[in-house]
Amino acid sequence: MPPLLRPELLYLSYVGIETDLIFNHGIDLPEFSLYPKVETEDGRALLRRYAKAQIAIATANGMGAILETPTWMANTDRAAALGYNAEALDRINAKAVTLLREDRTASEHHVLISGNIGPRDDAYAPSEQMDADTACAYHTRQINALRGVDMIGAFTLTYVAEAIGIARAAQAAETPVVLSFTVETDGRLPDGMALCDAMAACDDATDGSAAFYMINCAHPEHFAHVLDGGAWQQRLGGIVVNASRCSHAELDAATKLDAGDPKALGVQIAALSADHRNLRVFGGCCGTDARHLNAIATALRAEN
Repeated sequence: MPPLLRPELLYLSYVGIETDLIFNHGIDLPEFSLYPKVETEDGRALLRRYAKAQIAIATANGMGAILETPTWMANTDRAAALGYNAEALDRINAKAVTLLREDRTASEHHVLISGNIGPRDDAYAPSEQMDADTACAYHTRQINALRGVDMIGAFTLTYVAEAIGIARAAQAAETPVVLSFTVETDGRLPDGMALCDAMAACDDATDGSAAFYMINCAHPEHFAHVLDGGAWQQRLGGIVVNASRCSHAELDAATKLDAGDPKALGVQIAALSADHRNLRVFGGCCGTDARHLNAIATALRAEN
């Protein structure tokens, strides 16, 4: 059982806010970056609405909630196009934590705050790969700026060395970390590595320092076949899924959102929960919105 989580609860996670804002609400997010919203009153109100809605859905279905800071793109390389320097990003990362801590204070249900960090490069196909030491040095500053969170949530990781570096940086900061890998339609990482091998390599290189691992940015049909019930799955604690069955290449080229079938998605996730009790965190990634979160939480409540 991942030590961060209460054993009697399942948890609702959401990392799909960007696609919801852009495609469903017509809100422009330059460079696909959400973190500038922390800087304005209207932006903070928007982020609070999402957090409160997520908590409400979780609470109504007897789940805990994991709130992710809007800082997935708030690292120096990916923020450079918007003119943010390292000092400005430190300020924004810290503000994002404060914002969610206020939302948690208002909630009576069990809520964890996750400091969300993304990869240095493209979340589907990085142009180059860092070694673990370089990745550790690179991500240390953002992890330190996110102090006060319950955990670091590193999402859309595409190769092992960056995940190892992030785990080492979080360990140095004495902050629990969850490592979440992007998988393709074959259930493997973008570089072809099997998920079980990636997790084992990370554990071997970090003495198993990650609290647990997750799968992100894929439809259940892309990875269900790799969940073979092996011992490695005891380290797999959650899944945040895409609404669409499309590949990442197809999603990148899409001009219209494919929202899939929220109810069917909820049923698929509930079935995975029934078959794989090690999974404790469930939620939405690209293309999902409140409809999908409701469907997932409702199906999980019925199944459990």
